[in-house]
Formats: sequence, structure tokens, C-alpha cells
Amino acid sequence: QVQLVESGGGVVQAGGSLRLSCAASGRTFSPNAMGWFRQAPGKERELAAVIYWRGGNTYYADSVKGRFTISRDNAKNTANLQMNTLKPEDTAVYYCAAKSWERYRSGSYSYTRPNEYDYWGQGTQVTVSS
Repeated sequence: QVQLVESGGGVVQAGGSLRLSCAASGRTFSPNAMGWFRQAPGKERELAAVIYWRGGNTYYADSVKGRFTISRDNAKNTANLQMNTLKPEDTAVYYCAAKSWERYRSGSYSYTRPNEYDYWGQGTQVTVSS
């Protein structure tokens, strides 16, 4: 079984930065992609950024483009999210998610919906004060 563990959340003032990390452990695991989702109170879970594991290509939601950077370390099976110029509207629980190659080969080619991912972390709170 694969476990994802996030770290790095916290409280920061608007304009500040935080770096989130997600470590995958368990059986040898090479994902198709890893993404960072976020969920604010009363809102649906939404994709912030995703990185495709083999090629390293990335995709960002418009709301975070230019401020957030997702990266990966293949050897350590970690995915990081550097968040700069944070805004109060970035306040949410941030979740790391991984999509397996089995799901991709089954015909799942979308990366923006939570139900396209197989494994999830427990979430880490990010609070941006104004």
C-alpha cells in the first residue's frame, strides 16, 4: 500500500511564502502524476497544481499560476509545492494526491478532478492572514 504524508503547512501573512512537501512511502511506487489539491471551508476540493512524473511537465490552476511552483524528486518519491505571494483566498487544507499508472492505462486521462487520483495524504492546513 502507498502512503502519502504532507508537511509544511502553517500560518503566514499575506504576501508570504510556504513550502509544502509530500513524501510517498510503502511499496515501490512510481506514479503517473502527483498533484496538490486544496479545499476551503464550504467549497469543493480543487486542483492547484499537478506534475507528470516521467516528463516533469506541470499544470497550474489559473488562481495560482505565477505564484506556485510544483516540483518533484524522483529518487525520493516526493512532490513539493512552493507557494509565494500568498493571499488570504489561498487559505485551505492542502492535499497531496497520486495517480497510478494502472488508472492512466485504464483510460483516465484527466488530472483536474479528485476522483482521477488513487492515493491521498491526510492534508495540511495553510492559513494566510490579511
